[in-house]
Amino acid sequence: MRILGYGLAVLALLAFGVWAIFFKWPAALTGASVEPAVLISDVRLVSMQPGAAEVEAHRDVLVLDGVIAAIAAHGALDDDPRVEAALLVDGAGQTLLPGLIDAHVHVWDVPEFAGYLAHGVTTVRNVSGLVVHLRWADRIERGALLGPTLLTTGPILNSPGPNVQQNHVIVATEDDARAAVRRQHAQGFEHLKLYSNLTEAAYRGILDEAGALGMTVSGHTPEGVREPGIPLERDFLIPFTHVLDDGFVTIEHTESIVWHGLRDRLNAEAMQALATEMAATGAVVTPTLIAHDNLVRVAESDGAYLERPGVAAMNPLYMRVDAGMHDYWARQDPAVREEARRQFYRQATGLMHEAGVTLIAGTDAGIFINLPGRSMTRELELLVQSGLSPYEALQAATVTPSMVFGLEDRGMIVPGLRADLMLVSGDPLSDISSVEFPTAVMANGVWLDRDDLERLEKASYRGSLPRSVVNLLPILLGRS
Repeated sequence: MRILGYGLAVLALLAFGVWAIFFKWPAALTGASVEPAVLISDVRLVSMQPGAAEVEAHRDVLVLDGVIAAIAAHGALDDDPRVEAALLVDGAGQTLLPGLIDAHVHVWDVPEFAGYLAHGVTTVRNVSGLVVHLRWADRIERGALLGPTLLTTGPILNSPGPNVQQNHVIVATEDDARAAVRRQHAQGFEHLKLYSNLTEAAYRGILDEAGALGMTVSGHTPEGVREPGIPLERDFLIPFTHVLDDGFVTIEHTESIVWHGLRDRLNAEAMQALATEMAATGAVVTPTLIAHDNLVRVAESDGAYLERPGVAAMNPLYMRVDAGMHDYWARQDPAVREEARRQFYRQATGLMHEAGVTLIAGTDAGIFINLPGRSMTRELELLVQSGLSPYEALQAATVTPSMVFGLEDRGMIVPGLRADLMLVSGDPLSDISSVEFPTAVMANGVWLDRDDLERLEKASYRGSLPRSVVNLLPILLGRS
């Protein structure tokens, strides 16, 4: 009996060791205390408040229990009794702006959250949901897990066809679609992600059932069955313009809009007309220019871009699954076709902006080699190259998505709002790239200085293959 007891003890220790190695996330993400009072002094303030100056010099910002309590000229709060016990942050020569919102990401494992915070992203919208995302979102909001606020859609709804992936829920008929929507609603999801293969029947079933349950829809615009001759010889069975009045919260990817809306023709005049029609319907677009741009960068570098700093933050399971795509793009010659597309996608995004289409910043982070956190800076750079000013690009990553997603408590630096903040060296209004490496971030009431952010950067490299497999098992087994 004593030998048996020793054996069980050894097994228990081995089990704990396996759990600690593969299933326990890094200590840097186990949650942290809310700082009761912080005074950030003498900053260049970019509040993003509509109607306010783009930048206000020499401002002090007082934060109490994670809420912006006061904003005043430098030194004006020195006699405020609330400042006496505050953490004092010297912001001289630095810029304070709202934490960034990444409106299109794919989260596979907990360490990826560290990458977002390390680069100033304090809210993310995951667009390929699993039930585990709902648990993570709750833990983050309660402070049990350190991470950006996590919004999520349910699992992607798609029909059979050329764009099917393993993590999609396949619905071919109206009945299939309605049942899938009800199942996601019962699981706790409030938002649906739609994909391009959806048949007319499945699509209409989703819209009707979602409306009845008070759920929202976003995603790729459904095209219907890809019959012979589509799209080069005839239009899609579900024309792009027929979808514009269907209540999408956001339409994803400039690239997909060009494919579906222009039938893949790189025609600026046609794009201008389409952008005008989109603006008239109030369409909101997440361009995700980085998604195609990174493909071209891999081709241009003969694959060397796959090894750039930060790639260790990519999920190890996803990197294995997508290895074939990496190899394919590393062998491509981007000189003609893809470079023309890259330039046109930027032009198309600029035309949408000029027409008044609402743009919000998203990165497709978590797939291909779009890095969690860092990709936001690349996307902002591409938005500026598309014709947006740096301030307009920052609007697309702060106040605009906060309004689109109904997050009235963030996106601006205004008294009474949540203090999701980032402090950066330099001036992002003249050099948008300066947001990539913040000197400090505040998220969910937790103050993170540069040392904390460096620890988070390292923690983001600790994705677990076994843990990721466990996270995905429900949908891979057809239970989502």
